[in-house]
Amino acid sequence: MQLEILSPEKILFTGEVDSVIFPGSQGKFQILNNHAPIISSLSQGNIDYKINSKTNQVEIKRGIVEVLKNKISALIEQ
Repeated sequence: MQLEILSPEKILFTGEVDSVIFPGSQGKFQILNNHAPIISSLSQGNIDYKINSKTNQVEIKRGIVEVLKNKISALIEQ
């Protein structure tokens, strides 16, 4: 899956990932390969994404995420 994490100031991450966990407004949720299309608001917390079993984190205040055809785009504020 292709993940992009963007803030108004810069591109924080772009690349291939195995899975992503987002801090959704209604609780955490995970995105895996071939996930159904979704748009969700994000609340304060961490975006956790895995690349080859290594977990990376980006701390956010709020944002929005869109998943469509194995492309994940997260627009966030830090």
